Amino acid sequence: MIFSRLVAAALVSISLLRAALAADAIFPPGVRIGLAPLVGLTKAQSFPGFETEDHTVKVLLTELPAGAYGEVKNAFAANPTGAGGIKPESIETAAGTAYYTVENGRDGAAPVRRYSMILPGNGFSGYVAVQIPETASRIYTDDAVRQMFASAVVRKDVPVDEQLSIMPFNVTELASFKTVRTLGPGALILADGDDEKGFEAAPFVVIGLVAGVAPEAGDRARVAQQAATTIPGVRDARITMSEPIRIDGLPAYETRLEATSGKDNTPVTVVQWLRFGGPNTLRIIGSAPRDQWSAAFPRFRAVRDGIQPKG
Repeated sequence: MIFSRLVAAALVSISLLRAALAADAIFPPGVRIGLAPLVGLTKAQSFPGFETEDHTVKVLLTELPAGAYGEVKNAFAANPTGAGGIKPESIETAAGTAYYTVENGRDGAAPVRRYSMILPGNGFSGYVAVQIPETASRIYTDDAVRQMFASAVVRKDVPVDEQLSIMPFNVTELASFKTVRTLGPGALILADGDDEKGFEAAPFVVIGLVAGVAPEAGDRARVAQQAATTIPGVRDARITMSEPIRIDGLPAYETRLEATSGKDNTPVTVVQWLRFGGPNTLRIIGSAPRDQWSAAFPRFRAVRDGIQPKG
């Protein structure tokens, strides 16, 4: 009797897994990679992906630079047997051939099974990471995870409204920028360029929040200038102006610099605004090729003035 009940439970679990895999792929908000999550997995609250109600089974979906997939593919071709006892596997998806690995590890004291998959995207690489505790491995088996991986798909773009909805601030003015892309939790880029051609050769704006206590008034100049000279992708930077201003009635700092940016060493003019007030500091960076600066700056300012706190 006990044996028959176990068999029945196993059959129910298998049927539920197959039913879940037959469903349409689900895209986490703001991410261009999606898949059909296994039964028992729902939208995660603290990361882009899915998890069980007790948060022990996790499926993270995110994006990596376009070149990451090629590096993994070349490494697979050069060493198909893998290294360190971890052998890479390939699997076909709607996006193309994907590569994944499986290894055992620990989450604290608990033994876990970890899976990592990379697949090609349109100007990016899709990445999926799965963690399953040993206690759940009878339901979330290697074969079940492989079937979930096979359901992975990519989309060319994320709807603008969807991207803006997950930001911790409201953006009410896009200033005719044609590309809108989330860069990570709480960060957004508005650009005239795209992933394939690169953003640096045309005007773009990056918006994000800097966590932490805002500096005192006497320390804001130093903080603003230090932040401006550490902007990623900017080289040979020279500050041309840095002064206190007010944005939407709040204390702020505007810093401008001339620099070189991008793989083509494009001469650019960059403006950084730090808006203080509240638990976080709003940081806005606008960059444009030097010969496009005069037309780009009013657009940068329009975006800046259209950003409001949520709630």
